[in-house]
Amino acid sequence: MRGSVDGLGSSAPIGAMLPAVFADDDLAQRFVAGLDEVVAPILSVLDCLDTYFRPSLAPLDFVQWLGSWVGAETDGTEPEARLRAAVAAATYLHRIRGTRRGLAEAVRLAFGEEPEITESGAADWSARPLGPVPGERSPRLHVHLRLPTPTTLDTHRLDALVAAARPAHMPYTVQVTAVVPAERNPER
Repeated sequence: MRGSVDGLGSSAPIGAMLPAVFADDDLAQRFVAGLDEVVAPILSVLDCLDTYFRPSLAPLDFVQWLGSWVGAETDGTEPEARLRAAVAAATYLHRIRGTRRGLAEAVRLAFGEEPEITESGAADWSARPLGPVPGERSPRLHVHLRLPTPTTLDTHRLDALVAAARPAHMPYTVQVTAVVPAERNPER
């Protein structure tokens, strides 16, 4: 959490802006110096305001608040780097929400791994009317995620994430499994 900084100077000292009649007045200068000390943190924040809206530069507590403000898919347990990436990508994810790419990106940002997504839909065109309808008759979505050390909490997190990011009409299933190390070829 941010707080006051001892000895923080004001970027716009009030004493220098006083009329000439108060420029030599010791009491007036000491009084406004006290005001400068109170106002300096506010001016410091305003001077750096643009950095507060860049998740890569903003203080961590502000990034957490900004994440709730822009609707980032976070649960508060992610590391700082992943939190900053999720907040930075939140508006983009809202634009592609409900698509396969949007779901894959949301899972990748939350877990740091690429999911395998299987869905029933398809797209096709036909030169003749009443052509065959592509895809399966009933909609379905399956998200499979491989993690180095999966837990039941990961399954619940993935389930909540898919429920929020999937197309509204699609029933879904999720599966979290451990990464199987690739078999090594013996050297000859």
